[in-house]
Amino acid sequence: MTESEDLQPPLPPSKTRLKQAAHELQALGARLVDLPKDRLQGLGLPEALFDAVRECQSITRHEARRRQLQYIGRLMRDVDPENIEAQFSIWDGTSAAEVALQHSIERWRERLMADDSALTELASAHPGCDTRQLRTLMRNARREYAQKKPPRSHRELFRALRAILSPAAAGDAIGSD
Repeated sequence: MTESEDLQPPLPPSKTRLKQAAHELQALGARLVDLPKDRLQGLGLPEALFDAVRECQSITRHEARRRQLQYIGRLMRDVDPENIEAQFSIWDGTSAAEVALQHSIERWRERLMADDSALTELASAHPGCDTRQLRTLMRNARREYAQKKPPRSHRELFRALRAILSPAAAGDAIGSD
């Protein structure tokens, strides 16, 4: 290779690659259309894209919907798709961090169900958590399990633990077991 070949700018993407990228953005836009309004608002989309997605959700005619999806794909060119894809991976449960958090919450819940001293350990690891509420949920979940009732309190315990552990790192004190 000569020096002049090394200094040449890289070639622009091929027409095929540009079309593939456009189709990928349109597919991501179609996933946005399938979202409920509250999740859609949580993504922080630009107003034009948000409005286009909301409008597409109300369109029932096939051809009109197809054109609206193309328009959404065009608007998606101005948005960083990585943030949206990352949020989808969290919702889909494919995010490694989210999976680790789920496992951590599940381990805490199992420990709390098995041993009362785990509550003291949780309270020391996460000061400010409502131990009274957790103790009530533990007691109710154990009672439900013994009576073979639906696991309502068991789920509530999971939600309470998620609220406590979500801002913390997934590999906290329970991860060292």
